[in-house]
Amino acid sequence: MAEKRWIPETLFDQLGFRMTFEVERVLYEMQTEHQHLVLFENKYFGKMLMLDGATQITKRDEFIYQEMMSHVPIFAHGRAREVLIIGGGDCGIAEEVLKHRSVERLTQVEIDASVIEFSKEHFPEFTRPVFADKRFESVIDDGMKYVAKTKRRFDVIIVDSTDPQGPGKVLFSQKFYAACKRCMTAGGAMVTQNGVPFFQPSELISSVRKFRGLFADAGCYVAAIPTYVGGHMTVGWASGNPKLRDTPVKTLAERYRKAGGFKTQYWTPEVHKAAFALPRFIADAVARAGKR
Repeated sequence: MAEKRWIPETLFDQLGFRMTFEVERVLYEMQTEHQHLVLFENKYFGKMLMLDGATQITKRDEFIYQEMMSHVPIFAHGRAREVLIIGGGDCGIAEEVLKHRSVERLTQVEIDASVIEFSKEHFPEFTRPVFADKRFESVIDDGMKYVAKTKRRFDVIIVDSTDPQGPGKVLFSQKFYAACKRCMTAGGAMVTQNGVPFFQPSELISSVRKFRGLFADAGCYVAAIPTYVGGHMTVGWASGNPKLRDTPVKTLAERYRKAGGFKTQYWTPEVHKAAFALPRFIADAVARAGKR
């Protein structure tokens, strides 16, 4: 009998440990122009996608990341009509965004066309409803170049990036955040994938410091995602309107009702509000980013 393959997450090699997943079967593996991609089945987490040795999505817990990256900024804003996603080629976040009736147009900018084609084949549960929605626009372009040149303006920008390595590195730069601010509406909100601060505090500190040089309000909120080992994942938060993060639970619940009360598995008005209450060590990291 052939020995089972195990695929390691190499994101924390420099810290001296790996998370390793047993492979039931490899569904797809390739080296694209931009990154190494592997999709496989694990008996507990189901279908798993890894890019350059970092877990991106699993069937078992994808709902947590996707709901918190999409519903928090949109419900906090309250009137988001134009939404931009940078990255997010699997279309999981796009599917959540399009559940909001208020959204008139969703633009997704993905650098790697092969990721879109791959997702259409392997994640049809996300891509089919998204590409069938007339409000959705798919753009194959470098996210940095897009936000620097577009004439469009967005109420919410969602940066669904990999960690700051390879093609995702520029999406953590001051230049990128400034370009995002340039194409945001007044009082808009931007959220970013900012890693697990127990292991990656510098990633959060660096991003919040850059936010604070550009936006009236900067910080983060948290979500617990099992496959993002290390406890809380932080979602970077930047807005021209400091009041958005303090939207009352009652208001969030009313906006949720008006949006149709669609099914969620993690997000609730109460969880939304509580997500901005940071554990002390994360709040200390944010404080180390300094003031605007």
